[in-house]
Amino acid sequence: MLHDLGEHDEHVTSTGVGELDRVLGGGLVAGSTTLLFGEPGVGKSTLALMALRQLALSGASVLLIAAEESASQVAQRARRFGEVPEGLEVGVTTSVDAAEDLIRARRAALCVVDSISAMSDDSLSSVAGSVPQVRHAAGRLCAAAKATGTSLVLVGHVTKDGELAGPRTLEHLVDTVIRIEGDRYGTLRFIRALKHRFGPTGEVGLLEMVNEGLRELPDASFALRGPQLDVPGVVFAVTNDGSRSLLVEIQALVASSSGAPRRVAHQVSSQRLALLLAVLEARCDVVTSSADVFAATAGGLAANEPGVDVALALAVASAALNFAVPRCVAAMGEVGLAGELRGVSGLTRRVREAHRLGASVVIVPSEGELDEVPGVAVFRCRSLAEAIEVARRDTL
Repeated sequence: MLHDLGEHDEHVTSTGVGELDRVLGGGLVAGSTTLLFGEPGVGKSTLALMALRQLALSGASVLLIAAEESASQVAQRARRFGEVPEGLEVGVTTSVDAAEDLIRARRAALCVVDSISAMSDDSLSSVAGSVPQVRHAAGRLCAAAKATGTSLVLVGHVTKDGELAGPRTLEHLVDTVIRIEGDRYGTLRFIRALKHRFGPTGEVGLLEMVNEGLRELPDASFALRGPQLDVPGVVFAVTNDGSRSLLVEIQALVASSSGAPRRVAHQVSSQRLALLLAVLEARCDVVTSSADVFAATAGGLAANEPGVDVALALAVASAALNFAVPRCVAAMGEVGLAGELRGVSGLTRRVREAHRLGASVVIVPSEGELDEVPGVAVFRCRSLAEAIEVARRDTL
C-alpha cells in the first residue's frame, strides 16, 4: 500500500505527566511503541498509570492491559492519585491474542501493557518471559498499535545486572526506550530516554516518590541539597543533563585503615575516583594510599561526568587535610593526569545555576568560555594544586 507522505499527520499526544513529556519531547506519537523499564519497585507501573489517568481525565480513551495484577489491585493504586476517570479501561490477561484483540477493538489513544514479560502465546512452546515469547509478543502488539494509531507503552523488567530483561532485539522493535531509575529505598526517580526515534535523547525527568505516587519536583536542585554542615569533605558541583543544570553535593570521607585500604564509590565513578587519588598523591602531595576513601553524592543523583572531577578531588583533599570548604563555593572542571584542569561544556550555565542556589565563589579551569555572572567571584585555576589552595583560603 502506498502512502502520500505529504498528507501524513503525525500526532503527538501529551501524557499529562510533565517530566515524561519533557523526556519524550512533547508526548507520545500516535502508532508508536515505547518501552518503559526499570528495577522492581522503582515506579514503572505507577508512572504508566499516572499517564493513563491524566489522559483519561482529558477525555481520551485509554486502556491498561494488566498481566501481573488483578483489576482490584490496579483500582487500589489508581485511587491513590485521586479520582479514577470513567475512560480508564482495564483488561486483565496474559494472552497475546486477547491483548491484540483489545487493542484493535478499543483503538485507544494510549494502551499500556504491564508487563510484556508476562505475556505469552500458546502457539509457542516456550514459557512466558523467555526470549521467543517476549520478542513474539512485542512484535504482534507493535503491529496492532501501528494499525490502529494507538500509542503503545510496554512495561519491561531488568535483570540483576540492571540490563533490560529479554533480548536486545526488543529495543530495535520499539520506537522509544525509556528507563526509570533511582534508589528504591530513596525517593528520587530519574527518567531518561535511551532511544527516541522522534527526538533527542539528552533530556532527563525528575520525580519524587511519595505516598500518593510520583510527584514532579518544582526545583530539583533544592531537593538535592542536604543539611548545612560545615565539615571537611563536602564540595558542591553542577552537572549539565539535557537542558537541566543540577546542583550536586559531593561528599568524601578519608579514614585510617585497619587492613587493606578500601576505595568505595557510590553514585560517582570508581574509575574517576581512582584516577583522582593518584593525581592528588603525585601532583598535590595529598597521600591517601594507606587510608580508606569513601566518596558519594548526597540525594541519590549520580555524578559520573568529568565535569565533577574538581569537586570530587577537592572533597577528598578536604577530608584528608581536615579543612572545610565553605558552602558558598562550587567547583567545576575536569582533571587530567598531569594535574591540569580542563574546561567543560556549558560552563556559564553551570555557574549561573550555582549562583542561583547560593554560591558566591566558583572554582573553574583557566580555559573555557565563561560569561560574566554578577555576584559571583570566579577563580580560574590551571591545576588541581591551585584549586586546593583557593579552597583553603580563609577569605572566601
